Amino acid sequence: MKKILLGAVMVVAIAGSLLIFHRKAAAPSSSGKPTASSPSSPAQSAATGFNKQRYSTSQPDSIWVVVNKPRPLDPINYVPMDLIVPDVPLRLAASQEQMHIRKQVEQPMKDLFAAAKQAGFQLSLGSGYRSFQYQKQLYDSYVATSGQAEADKTSARPGHSEHQTGLAFDVEITNMKCHLDKCLGDTPDGKWIAENAYKYGFIIRYTADKVAVTGYDYEPWHLRYVGTDLASELHKQNIETLEEFFNIPGGPNY
Repeated sequence: MKKILLGAVMVVAIAGSLLIFHRKAAAPSSSGKPTASSPSSPAQSAATGFNKQRYSTSQPDSIWVVVNKPRPLDPINYVPMDLIVPDVPLRLAASQEQMHIRKQVEQPMKDLFAAAKQAGFQLSLGSGYRSFQYQKQLYDSYVATSGQAEADKTSARPGHSEHQTGLAFDVEITNMKCHLDKCLGDTPDGKWIAENAYKYGFIIRYTADKVAVTGYDYEPWHLRYVGTDLASELHKQNIETLEEFFNIPGGPNY
């Protein structure tokens, strides 16, 4: 009788040990990370696609801020806190307001200009940051000369200009050929800019076939910094405007 009871105890003990071993083998690692065979493995559950929420499209100091006719800056008299004079060729004296940009744009701009020089083109900063007050002076002068309807095609009203963000600038070529003119896009310099700007985080903000979307005439000289991630994504998807990429209203009306 004792032998039978001892045998039964041993069977139960062995079965329990096997059950415990089985549970441990099936349990996740002590680090809390799924194992390679787990259905929730990062390789199987990681989200794919571009993160459009990485930066704000409404905060004025965001590199992805979208400013257009129906979307003014908030506050409307916004002034960037990190304006500097970049170490690149300048059209005007360094003391001029327009020769400033935001600090984080400087190195990408220097890299773009250096690459252009290596390719045989000499670029310079034509116009960068513009304050609310200065943009008002420009806009009012265009209205006085050509009327408001014409002025609205080529000039932003104060508070609606990308130049006020410190992230946009007008690029010029050394010989000043096609200065602020659409023909810049047909020059070797303009074509090089259009083909290579995205590599350094810039886009041509107002393209020829998207006037109805951006609300502005074609400006091959107007570059906008958005960072290399977004610029490369736009290039990869062949999307020309921030409005289309982020599904944000634009157009010609304020």
